[in-house]
Amino acid sequence: MPASAPTDSLARQLVLDEIFDLALYQALREMARGELRGVLDELIAVETRHVAFWQDFFGLGGLTTLDLGRRLKLVALIAACRFVGSGAIHAVLEAIEVHGVRKYLRVWDRYKDGRFGIALRGILDDEFRHEDLVVTGEAEHRMNPDRVRNVFLGLNDGLVEILGAVSGFFAAFGSPEAVLAGGVTVAIAGASSMAAGAYVATSSEAEVRETEAERKRFLGTAESGRLPERPLVSALVVGIGYIAGALVPLLPVLFGATGMLPTVLAASLTIVVVSTIVAFLSGMDVRRRVVMNLIITGMAVVVTYSIGLLAKGIWGISV
Repeated sequence: MPASAPTDSLARQLVLDEIFDLALYQALREMARGELRGVLDELIAVETRHVAFWQDFFGLGGLTTLDLGRRLKLVALIAACRFVGSGAIHAVLEAIEVHGVRKYLRVWDRYKDGRFGIALRGILDDEFRHEDLVVTGEAEHRMNPDRVRNVFLGLNDGLVEILGAVSGFFAAFGSPEAVLAGGVTVAIAGASSMAAGAYVATSSEAEVRETEAERKRFLGTAESGRLPERPLVSALVVGIGYIAGALVPLLPVLFGATGMLPTVLAASLTIVVVSTIVAFLSGMDVRRRVVMNLIITGMAVVVTYSIGLLAKGIWGISV
């Protein structure tokens, strides 16, 4: 049976989340230009109403200060947008709105019966309007989502695959020189394979989109304004991302590491950072994504290291 009244922790979360969004939009407006500043003005007006509404609804008018975690997140997002520019601002706005919509939908599904559910419906209506406003604003200045996806796809695959390969080579050979030679070979082969796969996939997708575009032109319906990623660009982005990810477990060996610990630590830290960025931009639960990737990576290390030990024991491999 659906709950009818929110918990105190949920009430604080909703108020603090809206205060965070408002503070973020206010900071981003100072660095935005053109139509994007107008979009932020509208978002700020709505978020101001949301903060006041939830503070009044829950009787939390005195709750006005962000906790440490949200303050650190706010500083990081502002710094990233200041460094990258308007493209990053759009990506952050889209991510924030996606997270907001998903959060409120989950909460509404649980509390939809009763006074709290009625209040949530009004907030959700605003959130959906937010999303439309952000998605339709200054499209030419937004980050290409296909390119962002390809960068992190290649980087994540390169990191995990080469970390697994390096783990197996350390177990089988023990020699840093052999590990480095084997890792570089696998990295180049993997990057080539990933780039080729991206090229073929993007080419096939382009053919499908062209057929769909012709159908829409024939029917006289509107076509999508976003240009798809070109196959060669997609291949280069994925390949370069793969090499960048592969360098993470290889660099400690290149700089003199004789064991796995430096490689595993460097790769784990990078996985946390990459997983956080990917989860945030895609609207996923950040903690769940980070934990899931760390578990998958840990399993890959254990399996490849065991295979390396097994190969050494059976075939007597040594360098």
